[in-house]
Amino acid sequence: MTAVTFPEDFLWGAATASYQIEGAANEDGKGVSIWDKFSHTPGKIKDGSTGDVACDHYHRYRDDVALMKRLKLRGYRFSISWPRILPGGKGRVNLEGLDFYSLLVDELLAANITPMATLYHWDLPQALEDRGGWANRDIASWFAEYTFAVVKHLGDRVKFWITLNEPQIFAILGYLFGSHAPGVANLHNYFPLSHNVNLAHGYGVEAIRSETRQAQVGTVFQTPPIHPATNSREDARAARNMDGLLNRWYTEPVLLGRYPEDILKLLNTIDLKIETGDLEKISQPLDFVGLNVYTRMFARHDPNVPFIESTLATDHKIQDAQYTAMGWEVYPQAIYESLMRFKEEWGDPVVYVTENGAAFEDSLKDGEINDSRRVQYLQKYLAATQKAMSDGVKVKGYFVWTLIDNFEWTEGYTQRFGIVYVDYATQKRIPKASAHWYRDLIEANGFDLPG
Repeated sequence: MTAVTFPEDFLWGAATASYQIEGAANEDGKGVSIWDKFSHTPGKIKDGSTGDVACDHYHRYRDDVALMKRLKLRGYRFSISWPRILPGGKGRVNLEGLDFYSLLVDELLAANITPMATLYHWDLPQALEDRGGWANRDIASWFAEYTFAVVKHLGDRVKFWITLNEPQIFAILGYLFGSHAPGVANLHNYFPLSHNVNLAHGYGVEAIRSETRQAQVGTVFQTPPIHPATNSREDARAARNMDGLLNRWYTEPVLLGRYPEDILKLLNTIDLKIETGDLEKISQPLDFVGLNVYTRMFARHDPNVPFIESTLATDHKIQDAQYTAMGWEVYPQAIYESLMRFKEEWGDPVVYVTENGAAFEDSLKDGEINDSRRVQYLQKYLAATQKAMSDGVKVKGYFVWTLIDNFEWTEGYTQRFGIVYVDYATQKRIPKASAHWYRDLIEANGFDLPG
């Protein structure tokens, strides 16, 4: 046994996202999001489901907060639905939408749980997508308008604010590959669009700080380690290129005030539409950075890919490795490698692990779920987190993904990431063995790692 311990003021929490849990898709003045439209498009979601009801958190938030309290959570990271606040994406503010989040925040504070609010976790108003969405540079000012409305209403009680969740993921999957909402696959528009995403972050930071001086402001990246699929020089170059495209293209403008030079050289024929002052706006000082981390990726040389001649080797498997139900390798070193990059390459900011967890094929037996594989996963990743802290990374908190089983984007309800089981037919919540383990970890501020 090895004792793995954390500081007394460490912020232990769980994370969720609005579209994945709230439901109430058409209630109290909420507008249509790109995920509302996408999930209702035949063939887009694996099990044909939608987030119309999801976990019905909109109506059950009090019970869910009571559950968080029983699990001893110190923090709760949730996201705010942009179309619930501005049904048209801009213009008229829907006070009923704001009231829901106000009541949620009050409930959290009464339970002594610190709220951490994410302003954008992928549910863009469809009305803005109809105007070009993230491909329209005006989205930076639209995001600022939305941010200002939310922070004005909640900024007196919410101290932790996140602008965007995983900008590279929603931009690449939604607008380059087209596998996520809104289902656009457009290489020509992708890179200028990615700059708009980064610019919106900067406008959001400015809007938050203009409304409240007490806010802790950050953003969330998913920066998986990208390793070469073989020992060849070509694959090593491919891994560096893919790291530039997936990771550094988003972290470096925000944290260092520049785009990576090696990727700019590869894209020298593309007009990125960067205007004077943009990078200064994007790289405004932050109070923290959030890291979402699950596994690593592999890359290989591919001369058929324009510009970068590289691709992700999604079929690359490691012999004898463990894999989750999502097909993701259990690789605890991923969290260590990702955390160390913030210290060594990206300015040494304060970091919160804002998502980490795993989907497994949980089964309900005699009213219980013994998800021992998830417990082992969390133990190994948390031990790697503690090692990064020992090596100097300023990690201040950890939020498990996720609190409750939910709508897992294009996987629908086929994947369960929660530490709490949800019976979708009855909406009953049943804490899994991992929830009891996590509660005990929080109480002890550490755990014993077997082996």
